[in-house]
Amino acid sequence: MIIEINTLSQSPIYEQLRDQVVLGIASKKLQAGEALPSVRRLAADLGINFHTVNKGYTMLCDEGYIVMDRRKGAVIAYIAKAAEEFAAKLSRKLRLNAAEAVCHKISEKDFLALCSSQYKNALGGK
Repeated sequence: MIIEINTLSQSPIYEQLRDQVVLGIASKKLQAGEALPSVRRLAADLGINFHTVNKGYTMLCDEGYIVMDRRKGAVIAYIAKAAEEFAAKLSRKLRLNAAEAVCHKISEKDFLALCSSQYKNALGGK
């Protein structure tokens, strides 16, 4: 999987890195057990500071998407964090997104269609 960083984006680079790995896992471009590049290697490949990559990897590890192994480095995890914990976090995010949709006069039908479309995109457009 190729990770692309947009230096003009409002999102911090470490979040872009985190988000692209999550999207890669969801679309099955990254498989459980697959090793990611080392922090230094990815930083050099992307032309960014290794502390930035380390921060992105730390977020992914804390969220259960990757595991850090002294011998293998960063590896895609087999099991993400408990579903209940994630569902609660997702619910909080969706509540805010739904509130923003209401503020912008987006109908429930259109909001749900957007959610459905993005879910399908996360699966790789299936």
